[in-house]
Amino acid sequence: MLRFGVWKRAWKAGKGERYILAGGGMGVGGGIRPKGLRVCTYLLGIRYRDVIVLQGPPLMGVAFAMQGIWGYRLFDLCLLMVANLLLVSHIFSLNDWAGIASDLTDPNKAMETFLSRGISKGEMGFLSLVTGCLSLVTFSLLPLRTFLLASAIVALGLLYSHPRLHGKGIPVLSSCLHLTGGMLHFLVGYSLWRGIELRGGLISLFFAIVFTAGHLTQEVGDYEGDVCNGILTNGVRFGKEWIFLASFVLFTLSFGYLWGLVQYGFVPAPLRYILVLYPVHAALFWRAFRSGLTFQSISQLRQAYRLLYAVIGLATIGALILR
Repeated sequence: MLRFGVWKRAWKAGKGERYILAGGGMGVGGGIRPKGLRVCTYLLGIRYRDVIVLQGPPLMGVAFAMQGIWGYRLFDLCLLMVANLLLVSHIFSLNDWAGIASDLTDPNKAMETFLSRGISKGEMGFLSLVTGCLSLVTFSLLPLRTFLLASAIVALGLLYSHPRLHGKGIPVLSSCLHLTGGMLHFLVGYSLWRGIELRGGLISLFFAIVFTAGHLTQEVGDYEGDVCNGILTNGVRFGKEWIFLASFVLFTLSFGYLWGLVQYGFVPAPLRYILVLYPVHAALFWRAFRSGLTFQSISQLRQAYRLLYAVIGLATIGALILR
């Protein structure tokens, strides 16, 4: 009841009171204060589905870097997984902390904010700081190149999300940040047991294209809320139909690029058969377009193509094992 009451006041109260709630502690007027570390509540505030999805690129990087299965330290892989979980949790908690004021006025997101789960903005900011620091400390136990790549991801996250920088609200730049971030997420895993070279860089570009296309698709789903809050995303600047088309083109490019990697021997030959999944991918986008590009249809699309790329990931691991 207490948490519902806090959210209800945030939603129904005047703009000034909502700003106070989003800007400081749990209390409106100082009546409620956070008491101690509530680990379980904090965990509920993390976008765990997105965090899990972003474990894929670095693990794929590890798989592509390996030559056989012997001669590698399992402890290093475990450290990488823990460090990356913390890193991605930092990225998303920072994004949620920075965007809470606009999320509260977005009817598609207001019910799912961390405030509705009993976490204050101050606590979410603290969670982001702690997970970011712990992540870098853990990465420091791994090769220097891996630590530097992780540090670059933290820097990109700050540039994209922090209110004073707000790269999210700068058209084209926001996509460039995702393109670079997509490459870095893969290379973090690739660099664990191998130096950065041409093959790793070329393969990482595939993940970067997919990452950027997914970001554009999300912007289409968030279009109404971003217009309401005056956030100048690509979708708001160029129109959600054009950005949806750009997203589809990039996803299409990812299939073609993967085929090119196969042709030049950078990835195992069996991965050419992944192209048979492209008609399924195109059909999913067509269904979303016919549904009017609503928040719900885009959410369904994102869930569907995530499953599709999970299949591609499993097929890739299988091809790497059998090579």
